[in-house]
Amino acid sequence: MRQRQDLEQRINTILELEQVIEDNAGMIELAEEEGDDAVVAESEAALTKLKKKVAKLELETLLSGEADPNDTFVEVHAGAGGTESQDWANMLMRMYVRWAERRGYKVDVIEEHSGEEAGIKSATLQVKGHNAYGWFKTESGVHRLVRISPFDSNARRHTSFASVWVYPVIDDNIEIDVNESDCRIDTYRASGAGGQHVNTTDSAVRITHMPTGIVVQCQNERSQHKNRATAWSMLRARLYEQELQRREEEAAEQAASKTDIGWGHQIRSYVLQPYQLVKDLRTGVENTNPSAVLDGDLDAFVEASLAHRVHGGDTDGISDID
Repeated sequence: MRQRQDLEQRINTILELEQVIEDNAGMIELAEEEGDDAVVAESEAALTKLKKKVAKLELETLLSGEADPNDTFVEVHAGAGGTESQDWANMLMRMYVRWAERRGYKVDVIEEHSGEEAGIKSATLQVKGHNAYGWFKTESGVHRLVRISPFDSNARRHTSFASVWVYPVIDDNIEIDVNESDCRIDTYRASGAGGQHVNTTDSAVRITHMPTGIVVQCQNERSQHKNRATAWSMLRARLYEQELQRREEEAAEQAASKTDIGWGHQIRSYVLQPYQLVKDLRTGVENTNPSAVLDGDLDAFVEASLAHRVHGGDTDGISDID
């Protein structure tokens, strides 16, 4: 039913676009015959506006991967640097929550480890909505922040790093076989807010996949059974994403080009002082309003990253309307 609704929506959108183009083209032809420049200008403006809409829709067609329509997990980890990096990780998590909410997605916090003074050491979000993974997938990588530290009494400029890891929630359409004998399952007491129950029972679950070293954990539910089920889902998703990365790296090697989305690659810089600029190092897209970006205004960066990933940065002529 979800696939059917998606297809029906796409078909209806295309039919509506065709009708708008046909109507405005007819209006221009009639107006030119009658010498009505005002109507010609109005119809041309409508087609220009439509061109931008078509460009947005064409970006949707880039989300054609097997897991792109699925929900997604988003992990944020603070880098070295103590409180500075932990505060930066918290800022990133807030940015992604805001961006997801702008797109109408639902966000659940699966686990969160708070910093000693401020911020977070790590957190895992589950973002639910159509094409959630497709939109988030290019955000994996290292994010760099430059600012005057609010934690430095001497008001010195600091550089902080945080890592983001994005992987899809695996549904029944994708088969991932995990041998339970290859996994170590640990239970422990959850930390952080949640009342007496959270802090007095071993409800949190950590699963370690021995062959790959992948570790996932969940502590947001009171029930150990629910946390275990979520952790298994996260592990299957991580293994799937690892396989996708392996295939992409092989394809990149064959093409003698280096992938820009692997874990450990710095993908974006956020400079708050001495000037204000957010720059994506893969696409060159810039925004001189970091406050808006950190408040969830990520569309321009993500759209450019998707186009760059598919077209190798060449997006000229994508949305021409004859």
